[in-house]
Amino acid sequence: MKNRSKLFLLSVLLVLFQPSFAQTKRIIYKESLQDFPNPERGFYIPFGTSTEEFKPLDKDVLLSYRRQPQQPGKASYSFFCSLIYRAYRLERFKKSPIDADFLQKIQNDFNTARSAGIKLILRFSYTDKTHTGDCPDEYKICPPYGDASKPVVLAHIAQLKPLLTKNADVIAVLQMGFIGIWGENYFTDYFGDASMNQLGVIPDSSWHDRNEVLTALLNALPSDRMVQVRTPQIKQRFVKGPNAPVTTLAMSEKEAYSQSAIARVGFHNDCFLASADDYGTFYDYGNSSSKRGPANETLRRYFEQDSHYTAIGGETCDDAFSPQNDCAPVGRAEQEMAAMHYSYLNAAYNNTVNNDWQSDGCMAKIRRNLGYRFVLEEAVLPTKARRGQSITCQINVKNVGYASPYNPRPLQLILRHKGTGALTVLASQTDVRKWFSGPIRWQESFSLPAKLQSGQYELLLNLPDAYASLANRPEYSVRLANETVWEPATGYNRLNHTLTVEP
Repeated sequence: MKNRSKLFLLSVLLVLFQPSFAQTKRIIYKESLQDFPNPERGFYIPFGTSTEEFKPLDKDVLLSYRRQPQQPGKASYSFFCSLIYRAYRLERFKKSPIDADFLQKIQNDFNTARSAGIKLILRFSYTDKTHTGDCPDEYKICPPYGDASKPVVLAHIAQLKPLLTKNADVIAVLQMGFIGIWGENYFTDYFGDASMNQLGVIPDSSWHDRNEVLTALLNALPSDRMVQVRTPQIKQRFVKGPNAPVTTLAMSEKEAYSQSAIARVGFHNDCFLASADDYGTFYDYGNSSSKRGPANETLRRYFEQDSHYTAIGGETCDDAFSPQNDCAPVGRAEQEMAAMHYSYLNAAYNNTVNNDWQSDGCMAKIRRNLGYRFVLEEAVLPTKARRGQSITCQINVKNVGYASPYNPRPLQLILRHKGTGALTVLASQTDVRKWFSGPIRWQESFSLPAKLQSGQYELLLNLPDAYASLANRPEYSVRLANETVWEPATGYNRLNHTLTVEP
Protein backbone atom coordinates (compact mmCIF):
# COMPACT_ATOMS: atom_id res chain seq x y z
CA MET A 1 0.00 0.00 0.00
CA LYS A 2 2.86 2.40 0.87
CA ASN A 3 4.55 1.66 -2.46
CA ARG A 4 1.32 2.41 -4.34
CA SER A 5 0.96 5.74 -2.52
CA LYS A 6 4.56 6.66 -3.40
CA LEU A 7 4.00 5.75 -7.05
CA PHE A 8 0.83 7.79 -7.17
CA LEU A 9 2.58 10.79 -5.57
CA LEU A 10 5.34 10.52 -8.15
CA SER A 11 2.76 10.41 -10.95
CA VAL A 12 1.10 13.50 -9.48
CA LEU A 13 4.42 15.37 -9.60
CA LEU A 14 4.97 14.29 -13.19
CA VAL A 15 1.52 15.52 -14.15
CA LEU A 16 2.06 18.83 -12.37
CA PHE A 17 5.10 19.53 -14.52
CA GLN A 18 3.39 18.74 -17.83
CA PRO A 19 3.19 21.92 -19.95
CA SER A 20 -0.51 21.42 -20.73
CA PHE A 21 -1.39 21.76 -17.04
CA ALA A 22 -1.66 25.18 -15.45
CA GLN A 23 -3.19 23.71 -12.30
CA THR A 24 -4.35 20.30 -11.12
CA LYS A 25 -6.23 18.89 -8.20
CA ARG A 26 -5.99 15.53 -6.50
CA ILE A 27 -9.28 13.94 -5.46
CA ILE A 28 -9.77 10.93 -3.17
CA TYR A 29 -12.92 8.83 -3.56
CA LYS A 30 -14.69 6.68 -1.00
CA GLU A 31 -15.70 3.13 -1.88
CA SER A 32 -19.31 2.04 -1.46
CA LEU A 33 -20.18 -1.49 -0.32
CA GLN A 34 -23.77 -1.08 -1.45
CA ASP A 35 -25.33 -3.79 -3.59
CA PHE A 36 -26.89 -2.38 -6.78
CA PRO A 37 -27.71 -3.59 -10.29
CA ASN A 38 -25.23 -3.19 -13.13
CA PRO A 39 -25.63 -4.36 -16.74
CA GLU A 40 -24.70 -7.87 -17.88
CA ARG A 41 -23.60 -9.22 -14.49
CA GLY A 42 -24.81 -10.59 -11.16
CA PHE A 43 -27.37 -13.18 -10.11
CA TYR A 44 -29.97 -13.92 -12.77
CA ILE A 45 -33.55 -15.19 -12.56
CA PRO A 46 -34.51 -17.91 -15.07
CA PHE A 47 -37.62 -17.75 -17.24
CA GLY A 48 -38.14 -20.87 -19.31
CA THR A 49 -40.97 -21.18 -21.79
CA SER A 50 -42.01 -23.49 -24.59
CA THR A 51 -43.98 -23.83 -27.80
CA GLU A 52 -46.57 -25.97 -26.01
CA GLU A 53 -47.18 -23.57 -23.13
CA PHE A 54 -45.80 -20.16 -23.95
CA LYS A 55 -45.57 -17.56 -21.18
CA PRO A 56 -44.46 -14.11 -22.35
CA LEU A 57 -42.16 -11.88 -20.35
CA ASP A 58 -43.96 -9.34 -18.19
CA LYS A 59 -42.67 -5.75 -18.19
CA ASP A 60 -43.88 -4.91 -14.69
CA VAL A 61 -42.23 -8.02 -13.26
CA LEU A 62 -38.93 -7.24 -14.98
CA LEU A 63 -39.05 -3.60 -13.86
CA SER A 64 -39.39 -4.74 -10.26
CA TYR A 65 -36.21 -6.82 -10.54
CA ARG A 66 -34.03 -3.76 -10.98
CA ARG A 67 -35.88 -1.62 -8.45
CA GLN A 68 -36.49 -3.99 -5.55
CA PRO A 69 -34.34 -6.73 -3.95
CA GLN A 70 -35.44 -10.14 -5.21
CA GLN A 71 -35.61 -13.44 -3.33
CA PRO A 72 -36.80 -16.12 -5.78
CA GLY A 73 -37.83 -19.63 -4.89
CA LYS A 74 -36.07 -21.08 -1.88
CA ALA A 75 -33.33 -18.45 -1.79
CA SER A 76 -32.42 -17.18 1.68
CA TYR A 77 -30.69 -14.12 0.19
CA SER A 78 -31.91 -11.16 -1.84
CA PHE A 79 -30.35 -9.18 -4.70
CA PHE A 80 -31.02 -6.67 -7.47
CA CYS A 81 -31.33 -8.23 -10.91
CA SER A 82 -30.38 -6.83 -14.32
CA LEU A 83 -30.10 -10.18 -16.12
CA ILE A 84 -32.63 -12.88 -16.85
CA TYR A 85 -32.11 -16.27 -18.44
CA ARG A 86 -34.61 -16.80 -21.24
CA ALA A 87 -34.88 -20.41 -22.43
CA TYR A 88 -37.08 -21.33 -25.39
CA ARG A 89 -38.04 -24.98 -25.82
CA LEU A 90 -38.95 -25.70 -29.44
CA GLU A 91 -40.63 -29.11 -29.00
CA ARG A 92 -43.36 -28.41 -31.59
CA PHE A 93 -40.80 -27.76 -34.31
CA LYS A 94 -38.52 -30.81 -34.12
CA LYS A 95 -39.38 -31.68 -37.72
CA SER A 96 -40.65 -28.40 -39.13
CA PRO A 97 -39.77 -24.71 -39.42
CA ILE A 98 -40.51 -22.34 -36.54
CA ASP A 99 -43.82 -20.72 -37.39
CA ALA A 100 -44.31 -16.96 -37.75
CA ASP A 101 -46.44 -16.75 -34.61
CA PHE A 102 -43.69 -18.11 -32.36
CA LEU A 103 -41.04 -15.92 -33.99
CA GLN A 104 -43.24 -12.90 -33.22
CA LYS A 105 -43.56 -14.05 -29.60
CA ILE A 106 -39.77 -14.08 -29.31
CA GLN A 107 -39.63 -10.57 -30.79
CA ASN A 108 -42.23 -9.42 -28.27
CA ASP A 109 -40.03 -10.74 -25.47
CA PHE A 110 -37.08 -8.74 -26.77
CA ASN A 111 -39.27 -5.63 -26.84
CA THR A 112 -40.37 -6.25 -23.25
CA ALA A 113 -36.83 -6.76 -22.00
CA ARG A 114 -35.70 -3.54 -23.68
CA SER A 115 -38.54 -1.50 -22.24
CA ALA A 116 -37.76 -2.84 -18.75
CA GLY A 117 -34.01 -2.14 -18.88
CA ILE A 118 -33.08 -5.84 -18.68
CA LYS A 119 -30.68 -7.98 -20.72
CA LEU A 120 -31.10 -11.62 -21.67
CA ILE A 121 -29.03 -14.79 -21.48
CA LEU A 122 -30.55 -16.86 -24.31
CA ARG A 123 -30.78 -20.58 -24.95
CA PHE A 124 -32.84 -22.66 -27.37
CA SER A 125 -33.46 -26.40 -26.97
CA TYR A 126 -35.97 -29.09 -27.96
CA THR A 127 -36.50 -31.11 -24.79
CA ASP A 128 -36.04 -31.02 -21.04
CA LYS A 129 -37.60 -34.42 -20.34
CA THR A 130 -35.65 -37.50 -19.29
CA HIS A 131 -36.73 -41.11 -18.95
CA THR A 132 -35.09 -44.07 -17.29
CA GLY A 133 -34.59 -47.63 -18.49
CA ASP A 134 -32.06 -50.39 -18.84
CA CYS A 135 -29.16 -48.35 -20.23
CA PRO A 136 -25.47 -48.04 -19.24
CA ASP A 137 -25.61 -44.37 -18.19
CA GLU A 138 -24.75 -43.96 -14.50
CA TYR A 139 -27.72 -41.63 -13.97
CA LYS A 140 -30.03 -43.98 -15.92
CA ILE A 141 -30.96 -41.30 -18.44
CA CYS A 142 -31.75 -43.37 -21.52
CA PRO A 143 -32.29 -42.76 -25.25
CA PRO A 144 -34.12 -41.70 -27.28
CA TYR A 145 -33.63 -38.23 -25.86
CA GLY A 146 -35.83 -36.13 -28.08
CA ASP A 147 -33.65 -33.42 -29.67
CA ALA A 148 -33.64 -32.47 -33.36
CA SER A 149 -31.46 -33.40 -36.32
CA LYS A 150 -28.71 -31.20 -37.72
CA PRO A 151 -30.67 -30.03 -40.81
CA VAL A 152 -33.53 -28.91 -38.57
CA VAL A 153 -31.21 -27.17 -36.12
CA LEU A 154 -29.37 -25.28 -38.87
CA ALA A 155 -32.67 -24.28 -40.50
CA HIS A 156 -33.96 -22.94 -37.17
CA ILE A 157 -30.78 -20.94 -36.57
CA ALA A 158 -31.19 -19.41 -40.04
CA GLN A 159 -34.76 -18.42 -39.11
CA LEU A 160 -33.64 -16.90 -35.81
CA LYS A 161 -30.73 -14.96 -37.30
CA PRO A 162 -32.76 -11.84 -38.23
CA LEU A 163 -34.20 -11.71 -34.70
CA LEU A 164 -30.83 -12.18 -33.02
CA THR A 165 -29.22 -9.52 -35.20
CA LYS A 166 -32.04 -7.03 -34.75
CA ASN A 167 -32.14 -7.46 -30.96
CA ALA A 168 -28.45 -7.93 -30.15
CA ASP A 169 -28.60 -4.79 -28.00
CA VAL A 170 -30.52 -6.66 -25.28
CA ILE A 171 -28.70 -9.98 -25.67
CA ALA A 172 -26.01 -10.25 -23.02
CA VAL A 173 -24.86 -13.61 -24.39
CA LEU A 174 -26.25 -16.56 -26.34
CA GLN A 175 -25.69 -20.12 -25.10
CA MET A 176 -25.03 -22.81 -27.71
CA GLY A 177 -28.06 -24.90 -26.70
CA PHE A 178 -30.02 -26.77 -29.42
CA ILE A 179 -28.15 -30.07 -28.95
CA GLY A 180 -29.35 -32.64 -26.41
CA ILE A 181 -31.59 -32.59 -23.34
CA TRP A 182 -31.76 -29.07 -21.85
CA GLY A 183 -29.57 -27.94 -24.78
CA GLU A 184 -26.51 -29.00 -22.77
CA ASN A 185 -24.82 -30.86 -25.65
CA TYR A 186 -24.60 -34.15 -23.73
CA PHE A 187 -27.53 -36.60 -24.10
CA THR A 188 -28.28 -36.29 -27.82
CA ASP A 189 -29.80 -38.51 -30.51
CA TYR A 190 -28.02 -36.83 -33.43
CA PHE A 191 -24.72 -35.21 -32.41
CA GLY A 192 -22.68 -37.95 -30.71
CA ASP A 193 -24.02 -39.03 -27.31
CA ALA A 194 -21.41 -38.05 -24.71
CA SER A 195 -22.70 -40.64 -22.21
CA MET A 196 -21.92 -44.37 -22.12
CA ASN A 197 -25.24 -45.22 -23.78
CA GLN A 198 -23.71 -45.47 -27.25
CA LEU A 199 -20.04 -45.41 -28.34
CA GLY A 200 -18.65 -44.02 -25.10
CA VAL A 201 -16.89 -41.26 -27.11
CA ILE A 202 -17.96 -38.44 -29.41
CA PRO A 203 -16.77 -39.48 -32.89
CA ASP A 204 -15.04 -37.06 -35.24
CA SER A 205 -18.11 -36.77 -37.48
CA SER A 206 -20.18 -35.61 -34.50
CA TRP A 207 -17.55 -33.07 -33.45
CA HIS A 208 -17.73 -31.69 -37.01
CA ASP A 209 -21.54 -31.52 -36.76
CA ARG A 210 -21.33 -29.70 -33.42
CA ASN A 211 -18.79 -27.27 -34.88
CA GLU A 212 -21.12 -26.58 -37.78
CA VAL A 213 -23.90 -25.62 -35.35
CA LEU A 214 -21.57 -23.37 -33.33
CA THR A 215 -20.36 -21.68 -36.53
CA ALA A 216 -23.96 -21.04 -37.56
CA LEU A 217 -24.73 -19.47 -34.17
CA LEU A 218 -21.70 -17.19 -34.33
CA ASN A 219 -22.75 -16.13 -37.82
CA ALA A 220 -26.31 -15.50 -36.61
CA LEU A 221 -25.09 -12.86 -34.14
CA PRO A 222 -23.29 -9.58 -34.74
CA SER A 223 -19.54 -9.96 -34.28
CA ASP A 224 -19.63 -8.07 -30.97
CA ARG A 225 -21.64 -10.82 -29.24
CA MET A 226 -20.42 -14.12 -27.76
CA VAL A 227 -21.73 -17.67 -27.69
CA GLN A 228 -21.17 -19.78 -24.58
CA VAL A 229 -20.50 -23.52 -24.77
CA ARG A 230 -21.11 -26.04 -22.01
CA THR A 231 -17.59 -27.48 -21.62
CA PRO A 232 -14.06 -26.26 -22.38
CA GLN A 233 -13.44 -29.22 -24.67
CA ILE A 234 -16.23 -28.04 -26.97
CA LYS A 235 -14.25 -24.85 -27.59
CA GLN A 236 -10.95 -26.68 -28.00
CA ARG A 237 -12.40 -28.94 -30.68
CA PHE A 238 -14.17 -26.07 -32.36
CA VAL A 239 -10.97 -24.03 -32.64
CA LYS A 240 -8.52 -26.83 -33.43
CA GLY A 241 -10.75 -29.62 -34.77
CA PRO A 242 -11.91 -33.05 -33.48
CA ASN A 243 -8.38 -34.19 -32.70
CA ALA A 244 -7.49 -31.24 -30.48
CA PRO A 245 -5.92 -32.55 -27.26
CA VAL A 246 -7.01 -31.35 -23.83
CA THR A 247 -3.59 -29.66 -23.63
CA THR A 248 -4.64 -27.21 -26.37
CA LEU A 249 -3.52 -23.70 -25.39
CA ALA A 250 -6.04 -21.15 -24.23
CA MET A 251 -6.65 -17.92 -26.11
CA SER A 252 -3.97 -15.25 -25.81
CA GLU A 253 -4.57 -11.60 -24.95
CA LYS A 254 -3.63 -10.72 -28.52
CA GLU A 255 -6.44 -12.93 -29.83
CA ALA A 256 -8.97 -11.63 -27.32
CA TYR A 257 -11.62 -9.08 -28.38
CA SER A 258 -10.62 -9.50 -32.03
CA GLN A 259 -14.17 -10.50 -33.08
CA SER A 260 -12.69 -13.74 -34.43
CA ALA A 261 -14.40 -17.05 -33.66
CA ILE A 262 -11.90 -17.97 -30.94
CA ALA A 263 -12.50 -14.63 -29.21
CA ARG A 264 -16.28 -15.02 -29.24
CA VAL A 265 -16.70 -18.40 -27.52
CA GLY A 266 -17.14 -18.40 -23.74
CA PHE A 267 -18.42 -20.95 -21.22
CA HIS A 268 -21.44 -21.70 -19.02
CA ASN A 269 -20.82 -24.21 -16.24
CA ASP A 270 -24.19 -25.55 -15.15
CA CYS A 271 -22.78 -27.66 -12.33
CA PHE A 272 -20.45 -25.18 -10.67
CA LEU A 273 -18.58 -26.85 -7.77
CA ALA A 274 -20.86 -29.90 -7.86
CA SER A 275 -18.07 -32.49 -7.86
CA ALA A 276 -14.32 -32.75 -8.38
CA ASP A 277 -14.83 -32.22 -12.15
CA ASP A 278 -18.22 -30.45 -11.94
CA TYR A 279 -20.12 -33.50 -13.18
CA GLY A 280 -18.10 -33.94 -16.33
CA THR A 281 -17.55 -30.28 -17.20
CA PHE A 282 -13.80 -30.86 -17.03
CA TYR A 283 -13.59 -34.22 -18.78
CA ASP A 284 -12.22 -35.63 -22.04
CA TYR A 285 -14.99 -37.16 -24.15
CA GLY A 286 -12.64 -38.67 -26.71
CA ASN A 287 -13.00 -38.89 -30.46
CA SER A 288 -12.69 -41.49 -33.24
CA SER A 289 -9.07 -42.25 -32.34
CA SER A 290 -8.96 -41.70 -28.56
CA LYS A 291 -10.82 -42.93 -25.50
CA ARG A 292 -12.70 -40.86 -22.97
CA GLY A 293 -11.04 -40.17 -19.64
CA PRO A 294 -10.36 -37.74 -16.78
CA ALA A 295 -8.77 -34.38 -17.60
CA ASN A 296 -9.86 -32.31 -14.63
CA GLU A 297 -6.70 -30.39 -13.79
CA THR A 298 -5.70 -29.78 -17.41
CA LEU A 299 -9.11 -28.50 -18.50
CA ARG A 300 -9.48 -26.38 -15.37
CA ARG A 301 -6.24 -24.59 -16.19
CA TYR A 302 -7.46 -24.06 -19.75
CA PHE A 303 -10.79 -22.68 -18.47
CA GLU A 304 -9.07 -20.31 -16.01
CA GLN A 305 -6.80 -18.86 -18.70
CA ASP A 306 -9.37 -18.62 -21.50
CA SER A 307 -12.10 -17.21 -19.27
CA HIS A 308 -9.99 -14.12 -18.64
CA TYR A 309 -11.37 -12.69 -21.90
CA THR A 310 -14.81 -14.24 -22.37
CA ALA A 311 -18.32 -14.36 -20.91
CA ILE A 312 -18.54 -16.83 -18.02
CA GLY A 313 -21.61 -17.89 -16.05
CA GLY A 314 -23.75 -20.81 -15.02
CA GLU A 315 -25.38 -22.33 -11.98
CA THR A 316 -24.81 -24.67 -9.07
CA CYS A 317 -26.59 -28.02 -9.33
CA ASP A 318 -25.77 -30.23 -6.32
CA ASP A 319 -24.57 -29.75 -2.75
CA ALA A 320 -22.79 -33.11 -2.69
CA PHE A 321 -19.41 -31.38 -3.02
CA SER A 322 -19.66 -29.66 0.35
CA PRO A 323 -17.58 -28.28 2.06
CA GLN A 324 -15.50 -27.56 -1.07
CA ASN A 325 -18.36 -25.49 -2.53
CA ASP A 326 -18.76 -23.43 0.66
CA CYS A 327 -17.24 -20.12 1.77
CA ALA A 328 -13.60 -19.89 2.80
CA PRO A 329 -11.72 -21.06 4.75
CA VAL A 330 -13.29 -24.53 4.50
CA GLY A 331 -14.54 -24.06 0.95
CA ARG A 332 -13.34 -22.38 -2.22
CA ALA A 333 -16.48 -20.85 -3.77
CA GLU A 334 -15.15 -17.29 -4.01
CA GLN A 335 -11.67 -18.48 -4.99
CA GLU A 336 -13.16 -20.48 -7.87
CA MET A 337 -15.37 -17.62 -9.07
CA ALA A 338 -12.39 -15.28 -9.12
CA ALA A 339 -10.04 -17.77 -10.81
CA MET A 340 -12.61 -18.58 -13.51
CA HIS A 341 -13.89 -15.00 -13.90
CA TYR A 342 -17.58 -15.56 -13.27
CA SER A 343 -19.90 -12.75 -14.36
CA TYR A 344 -23.23 -14.33 -13.45
CA LEU A 345 -24.94 -17.23 -11.64
CA ASN A 346 -28.48 -18.59 -11.35
CA ALA A 347 -30.34 -17.39 -8.24
CA ALA A 348 -33.07 -20.03 -8.47
CA TYR A 349 -30.96 -23.20 -8.70
CA ASN A 350 -29.45 -24.81 -6.70
CA ASN A 351 -30.12 -23.00 -3.46
CA THR A 352 -29.02 -25.85 -1.26
CA VAL A 353 -25.61 -24.58 -2.39
CA ASN A 354 -26.23 -20.84 -2.72
CA ASN A 355 -27.96 -20.54 0.64
CA ASP A 356 -24.83 -21.84 2.36
CA TRP A 357 -23.00 -18.76 1.08
CA GLN A 358 -25.58 -16.64 2.86
CA SER A 359 -25.43 -18.55 6.15
CA ASP A 360 -21.63 -18.80 6.05
CA GLY A 361 -21.17 -15.08 5.48
CA CYS A 362 -19.72 -14.66 1.97
CA MET A 363 -22.90 -14.04 -0.04
CA ALA A 364 -22.75 -10.25 0.32
CA LYS A 365 -19.33 -10.19 -1.27
CA ILE A 366 -20.35 -12.63 -4.01
CA ARG A 367 -23.40 -10.48 -4.83
CA ARG A 368 -21.19 -7.44 -5.25
CA ASN A 369 -18.30 -9.07 -7.06
CA LEU A 370 -19.87 -11.28 -9.71
CA GLY A 371 -18.63 -9.78 -12.96
CA TYR A 372 -17.01 -6.33 -12.84
CA ARG A 373 -17.15 -3.81 -10.00
CA PHE A 374 -15.19 -0.62 -10.59
CA VAL A 375 -14.13 1.53 -7.64
CA LEU A 376 -12.67 5.02 -8.12
CA GLU A 377 -9.70 5.49 -5.81
CA GLU A 378 -7.79 8.67 -6.74
CA ALA A 379 -7.67 11.17 -9.56
CA VAL A 380 -5.47 14.03 -10.68
CA LEU A 381 -7.56 16.38 -12.82
CA PRO A 382 -6.96 19.81 -14.40
CA THR A 383 -8.67 22.78 -12.80
CA LYS A 384 -8.15 25.27 -15.68
CA ALA A 385 -7.74 24.95 -19.42
CA ARG A 386 -8.21 26.95 -22.60
CA ARG A 387 -10.49 26.10 -25.48
CA GLY A 388 -8.72 23.96 -28.05
CA GLN A 389 -6.15 22.88 -25.45
CA SER A 390 -5.32 19.28 -24.60
CA ILE A 391 -6.07 18.23 -21.04
CA THR A 392 -4.76 15.10 -19.31
CA CYS A 393 -6.73 13.14 -16.76
CA GLN A 394 -5.19 10.53 -14.53
CA ILE A 395 -7.52 8.24 -12.63
CA ASN A 396 -6.78 5.24 -10.46
CA VAL A 397 -9.53 2.62 -10.50
CA LYS A 398 -9.74 -0.80 -8.90
CA ASN A 399 -11.81 -3.65 -10.30
CA VAL A 400 -12.78 -5.64 -7.20
CA GLY A 401 -15.02 -7.94 -9.26
CA TYR A 402 -14.20 -11.41 -10.53
CA ALA A 403 -14.19 -10.40 -14.20
CA SER A 404 -14.09 -7.50 -16.63
CA PRO A 405 -17.00 -6.55 -18.94
CA TYR A 406 -17.30 -9.10 -21.74
CA ASN A 407 -19.19 -6.95 -24.25
CA PRO A 408 -17.80 -3.74 -25.82
CA ARG A 409 -18.63 -0.56 -23.93
CA PRO A 410 -17.59 3.06 -24.56
CA LEU A 411 -15.86 5.17 -21.92
CA GLN A 412 -16.60 8.89 -22.06
CA LEU A 413 -15.39 11.96 -20.23
CA ILE A 414 -18.33 14.36 -20.04
CA LEU A 415 -18.10 18.10 -19.45
CA ARG A 416 -21.36 19.57 -18.19
CA HIS A 417 -21.60 23.37 -18.14
CA LYS A 418 -22.69 24.51 -14.69
CA GLY A 419 -24.68 27.40 -16.06
CA THR A 420 -26.43 26.00 -19.10
CA GLY A 421 -26.21 22.26 -18.48
CA ALA A 422 -24.79 21.81 -22.00
CA LEU A 423 -22.90 18.53 -22.44
CA THR A 424 -19.61 18.00 -24.22
CA VAL A 425 -18.74 14.34 -24.70
CA LEU A 426 -15.07 13.39 -25.11
CA ALA A 427 -14.59 9.80 -26.27
CA SER A 428 -11.87 7.71 -24.63
CA GLN A 429 -9.73 5.27 -26.58
CA THR A 430 -9.66 2.91 -23.60
CA ASP A 431 -11.23 -0.56 -23.86
CA VAL A 432 -12.84 -1.26 -20.47
CA ARG A 433 -13.00 -4.96 -21.30
CA LYS A 434 -9.30 -4.86 -20.45
CA TRP A 435 -9.96 -3.42 -17.00
CA PHE A 436 -9.25 -6.79 -15.45
CA SER A 437 -9.54 -7.59 -11.74
CA GLY A 438 -7.11 -5.54 -9.69
CA PRO A 439 -5.70 -1.99 -9.87
CA ILE A 440 -6.07 0.06 -13.07
CA ARG A 441 -4.11 3.22 -13.79
CA TRP A 442 -5.91 5.15 -16.51
CA GLN A 443 -4.27 8.22 -18.00
CA GLU A 444 -5.48 9.85 -21.18
CA SER A 445 -5.35 13.20 -22.93
CA PHE A 446 -8.42 14.85 -24.47
CA SER A 447 -8.61 17.82 -26.83
CA LEU A 448 -11.15 20.44 -25.87
CA PRO A 449 -13.24 21.76 -28.79
CA ALA A 450 -11.97 25.05 -30.18
CA LYS A 451 -15.45 26.58 -29.89
CA LEU A 452 -16.23 25.26 -26.42
CA GLN A 453 -18.16 27.82 -24.36
CA SER A 454 -16.08 29.29 -21.57
CA GLY A 455 -17.17 28.79 -17.98
CA GLN A 456 -17.20 26.15 -15.27
CA TYR A 457 -17.79 22.50 -16.10
CA GLU A 458 -18.51 19.47 -13.95
CA LEU A 459 -16.46 16.43 -14.99
CA LEU A 460 -18.28 13.10 -15.19
CA LEU A 461 -17.54 9.59 -16.43
CA ASN A 462 -20.02 7.70 -18.56
CA LEU A 463 -19.86 4.01 -19.50
CA PRO A 464 -23.00 3.64 -21.65
CA ASP A 465 -24.14 0.70 -23.71
CA ALA A 466 -22.39 0.41 -27.06
CA TYR A 467 -25.68 0.27 -28.98
CA ALA A 468 -27.27 3.60 -29.93
CA SER A 469 -30.69 2.22 -28.98
CA LEU A 470 -29.57 1.94 -25.33
CA ALA A 471 -26.78 4.52 -25.09
CA ASN A 472 -29.00 7.12 -23.40
CA ARG A 473 -30.68 4.67 -21.05
CA PRO A 474 -29.26 4.97 -17.48
CA GLU A 475 -30.28 1.37 -16.71
CA TYR A 476 -27.75 0.18 -19.25
CA SER A 477 -24.86 2.37 -18.04
CA VAL A 478 -22.21 1.17 -15.59
CA ARG A 479 -22.40 2.50 -12.06
CA LEU A 480 -19.13 2.94 -10.17
CA ALA A 481 -18.96 1.56 -6.63
CA ASN A 482 -18.39 4.86 -4.84
CA GLU A 483 -20.29 7.17 -2.54
CA THR A 484 -21.61 10.51 -3.88
CA VAL A 485 -20.80 9.60 -7.49
CA TRP A 486 -23.79 7.97 -9.21
CA GLU A 487 -26.50 9.98 -10.97
CA PRO A 488 -29.49 7.66 -11.46
CA ALA A 489 -31.32 10.11 -13.73
CA THR A 490 -28.45 10.32 -16.25
CA GLY A 491 -26.37 7.19 -15.73
CA TYR A 492 -23.29 9.38 -15.26
CA ASN A 493 -20.66 9.05 -12.52
CA ARG A 494 -19.59 12.38 -11.00
CA LEU A 495 -15.87 12.93 -10.56
CA ASN A 496 -16.74 15.61 -7.98
CA HIS A 497 -14.52 18.11 -9.75
CA THR A 498 -14.91 21.41 -11.63
CA LEU A 499 -12.89 22.43 -14.69
CA THR A 500 -12.77 26.11 -15.60
CA VAL A 501 -12.52 26.67 -19.36
CA GLU A 502 -11.08 29.99 -20.41
CA PRO A 503 -11.24 31.68 -23.86
